Amino acid sequence: MVDVSQHELVPEHTLLDEPEIEEVLEEYQVKKTNLPKIKRRDPALPKEAEPGDVVRIERDSRTTDTAVVYRLVVE
Repeated sequence: MVDVSQHELVPEHTLLDEPEIEEVLEEYQVKKTNLPKIKRRDPALPKEAEPGDVVRIERDSRTTDTAVVYRLVVE
C-alpha cells in the first residue's frame, strides 16, 4: 500500500506537544475547539495522531514562502 503522507504534494503535518499547543492558542486567542478540524482517518496525518491532538500543517505559498495552519484532530 502507498503511504500518501510521503507524497511530494502533501504538506508537512507535525503533531504539537502541550506547551506548543498553549502557545498557539494564546497567540491566536482561541480555544482548542475553535481551530479548524481534521479527521483522524485523514491519510496525511501522522499515524500516532489521536482525537484532541493539534497538528501544524506547513504548505508552500505563492504570496509567502510558507503558510502555516493548525488543525484539531477529531474522530
